[in-house]
Amino acid sequence: MDIDIIIKNFKKNNIKVTVLEDSHELLCFLKNNMPAHSVVGVGDSVTLETTGVYDFLRRETYTFLDKYDKRLTKEEKRNIYLKNFDADFFLSSVNAISANGCLFNIDGNGSRVAPMLYGPRKVYLIAGTNKVVDDEQSALERMRTIAAPLDNIRCAKNNPCVKAGHCVDCKSKTKICNYFTKIQGQFDENRIELILLKGEYGY
Repeated sequence: MDIDIIIKNFKKNNIKVTVLEDSHELLCFLKNNMPAHSVVGVGDSVTLETTGVYDFLRRETYTFLDKYDKRLTKEEKRNIYLKNFDADFFLSSVNAISANGCLFNIDGNGSRVAPMLYGPRKVYLIAGTNKVVDDEQSALERMRTIAAPLDNIRCAKNNPCVKAGHCVDCKSKTKICNYFTKIQGQFDENRIELILLKGEYGY
């Protein structure tokens, strides 16, 4: 994997890539680039959890739209999803990154992918180099055989992919693979930025 080529391909698609060594560099980067008291929303992400981003947002002086607060009612959680669209920053991850400069995601209710596409003033998509694949077909395969089954297990969903080990295009009412998105460019080069962490983070 040639990271320089990947960066160039994303640049052609008007998407900036920042490469960082580890989670420590990531938290320093976020602190240096997100002003105090900014409103920050997040998408559901194992990468953000394991790199300490959620805890970082809770202890710093941000207005964190914390959808993980167990005291939230269903309506309050929905309001947080809506507030994400007007946030100063939205942080999430991606399910696959193609070497030609595209970002791929699967989502269940759309609350993670929708703010990536429109709303927040700045979007940081944080992912490990383990999510880089050769092309679109490989990205779709990665989502169907790795990301989808593992996320179903994490969310305790007893959907067919858990047993099969890969997506089977099920019609289950509890499936979490309702929305597939591909980001292949943007108008504002400063809005979506890919933060690429060297190593394996999330799935």
